[in-house]
Formats: sequence, structure tokens, C-alpha cells
Amino acid sequence: MFLKKLLNVPILRNILVFGYRVAIVFSEIGYKIKLSIKWLFTSRETTNFTYDLTELNKQYLALTISLITNKSQSEIFSYIKEIDSNNLLKKHIFNETKKSGESYKSDKIIYFGRRIGWYAIVRAIKPKIVVETGVDKGLGSCILISALMKNKAEGHSGYYYGTDINPKAGYLLTREYAQFGEILYGDSISSLKKFNKQIDVFINDSDHSSNYEYKEYLTIRSKLSSNAIILGDNSHCTTKLLEFSKKTNRKFLFFAEVPKNYWRTGAGIGFSYK
Repeated sequence: MFLKKLLNVPILRNILVFGYRVAIVFSEIGYKIKLSIKWLFTSRETTNFTYDLTELNKQYLALTISLITNKSQSEIFSYIKEIDSNNLLKKHIFNETKKSGESYKSDKIIYFGRRIGWYAIVRAIKPKIVVETGVDKGLGSCILISALMKNKAEGHSGYYYGTDINPKAGYLLTREYAQFGEILYGDSISSLKKFNKQIDVFINDSDHSSNYEYKEYLTIRSKLSSNAIILGDNSHCTTKLLEFSKKTNRKFLFFAEVPKNYWRTGAGIGFSYK
């Protein structure tokens, strides 16, 4: 009864409604604030943040890739579990990060996020040539090469090329992983113009300028194999892969990450395919 009387007073009603709206907002962001504070004291990362995906999100990813590759969802999900449980790769990343002197800004627990989708694509279609622009420390490189190594064990050879303008990029690409790939140092578009092999899987993850991204797609257009798949790491924030797909009569799908117990909103993968 008392509340009903308050609601009859316009100014008090507006205050109560505003307070209720504030409560709704904090019910949405309160958990993220808690995770943010925890991350500040438990993580050492400063860029290229890593995290796990929710189990449901992984199932959505498997279904998306199964549609793109015409493989069963169970097969694709088996590849996702395969990379998630690759302790040899995780040990390699941990050891090489420690050797590089970069461990002060890297976490001990290693997660792959959306890159498990990259891995599943390579395992599913068994490409001969994989190209990734923007190597950074080489986490994506090692994940992609891990897929190529598994493919080789099953009788399907493949090779990885990464591009990066930073001559120190790719410090994780060592030991057995270096036998399946190499890095082309210099401007990515310049490197792609000189590239003379047919590309089966292309991953854009270099300069995050939308114009530069589009130039990369135009540069590799004539170098793509007939069933090549392009993965766009910027597709959550630019429309360039979608535009390129429309222009070249390619299909396009987007997968959005849902990080598990993480403070930041995920990115995603744009898929351009025939």
C-alpha cells in the first residue's frame, strides 16, 4: 500500500523506476566486474588476450564448421577436443615463452579461444597450403601447424606460411613446428604479392585497419584454390570479408565467441567459402 502511494507521486515514481533500471544494469554487468577484478590479479597478459570458450559455444562452432566443410558435427567436435587436449603443444608454448623472456606478460594456463576453429578447419579439409597474415608471437602458427602435423600422420601433407612486419615475430615457431612452416617477414601485402603458391586456407589477422584487410583479400583473390576457405579475424568489427564474399560470389558465415568465465566480450571468425 505504501509503495502504491509512492508510485502516485510523479517525482518519487521516476526515482523508483530509475533505481530499478540501475538494478537491471548491475545485474548484467556485476558478474563482469567481478571477473575483471579477478583477472587483474591473476593474469599477466597485456595484449592478444587468451581465454577458453564455453562448452555450448564450442558446439555452435562445431556445427558452423560442419556446414562449411560438409563434415559431420561429431567429426568437427572431435578435432576441437583434439586441440583442447593437446598437452604437447601447450608444453611447447609454455617452454618457448619462458625462453623468449616474454613469460612476464603471458599466463601459465594456455587457452586457444576461437583458434580452435582454425585448427578444426585445417583438420577437416586437409589443405596443402595455409597462409596466416599477422603472426605476433606465433600462437596461431603453432595451432595451425599442429593440425598440419596430424594431417601428415594421416597421409595428407601441408605447409604453413605466416607473414609479419615485425622481425621478432614468431618466437614460438621452433623445434618440430618449424619443419612444417615458415614466416615471411615484411609488409604482408608485399609478401602476398610475391607469393606464388595456390592457397587453400587464408587467415587474415594482421593490420586491423579495415582498408588493409580488404587489400589483403584482393591481393590473394587470384591465388585461392577452387575450394579455398578464408577466415577473417576482424569480422566482429569490420564488414570487409562480407563485402569481399559478396563481390566474389562466395558464401559467408560468422561465428561469435562466448568466452568462459572471462571479463571481456569475445571476438569471432568470419568464414568465406564456396
